[in-house]
Amino acid sequence: MIYGYARCSTNEELQDINRQVRELKQQGATDETIYLEYESGTKVNRTELNRLLDVVKTGDTILATEVSRITRSTKQLCDIVELAKERKLKLVLGTFIVDCTKELDPMTEGMLKMMGVFAELERNMISQRVKSGMKNAKAKGKVVGRPATTADNIPPIFYRYYPEYKSGKYSKKELSRLCSLSYPTIYKYLSIVEGENTLKGAAQK
Repeated sequence: MIYGYARCSTNEELQDINRQVRELKQQGATDETIYLEYESGTKVNRTELNRLLDVVKTGDTILATEVSRITRSTKQLCDIVELAKERKLKLVLGTFIVDCTKELDPMTEGMLKMMGVFAELERNMISQRVKSGMKNAKAKGKVVGRPATTADNIPPIFYRYYPEYKSGKYSKKELSRLCSLSYPTIYKYLSIVEGENTLKGAAQK
């Protein structure tokens, strides 16, 4: 079985995750075997990655468009490599193939772990630059942070499926998948929209 794993740090990078999905499908994964995650690559305990690692069996293949999509933690990457060796999996990370269905070449394993080190280093450098930028912006009196989400800036795809969710046709899980949005985001949007509808109803009485 060929599985795919696509990850973005936030659900605001949907275009990027859709590109990943297209590339994974070109390599043999399907909608049913691709796991979508909207979490930081530094977070070790990720729901969809854990689900994927729970279902893979001997001889299966895990695809990702690059090492940093699987993880930006060197330790976690080492753990995944060990799991792949135990279950005899094949990892295809971009153009880099790690075939653990047979004895893993030490050079290949070493190169993969080195790529993990660079992925973690890149994330740490980005984080440092962001923190420095925010500090400078605050010092200049600028407002830092994302604008509050309102009913007006909720993406159109949510409103496309919301009436059918409201009628009972779709569950929250199905709504999340149809919109390619994480559960927390779906709950937040539902809270905003339904809260606004409640206010409108009260005003009309």
